[in-house]
Amino acid sequence: MALDMAKYRKLFLEEAAEQLAEISGALLTLEKDPEAVASIDVIFRMAHSIKSMAASLEYESITELAHALEDRMEGVRSCGRVSDGVEMAALFRGLEGLETMLAAVGETGQVPAFQPELVAAVRSGSRSTSPIKKKLLS
Repeated sequence: MALDMAKYRKLFLEEAAEQLAEISGALLTLEKDPEAVASIDVIFRMAHSIKSMAASLEYESITELAHALEDRMEGVRSCGRVSDGVEMAALFRGLEGLETMLAAVGETGQVPAFQPELVAAVRSGSRSTSPIKKKLLS
């Protein structure tokens, strides 16, 4: 018996849209309060959920970007806060990238190509260029 991938794709898109809306709201909260623990946890959990669902459907490019966002949020969790505007920008870029990729899946039924520069931008940011590291590197 063949799986009805269209049914699973539709379910994925519906659930991911809700999760992206939660990430968006949590990011707006973090802009005002970089130490908002509940928002940090929401973004981490939602990125993890999107990653897991995308992986189960073999949407590798979405899986990689969601994984990068999840990893970034793991760093934020361990630090207890978003470090600065550069990190906020990386988080928003991850959200926008996921939104774009999900829209493409919804419109075409095809997963977009892997975007290594976007994944790298979400993974990098101010944590890798802290004042201490800048001194060490100069």
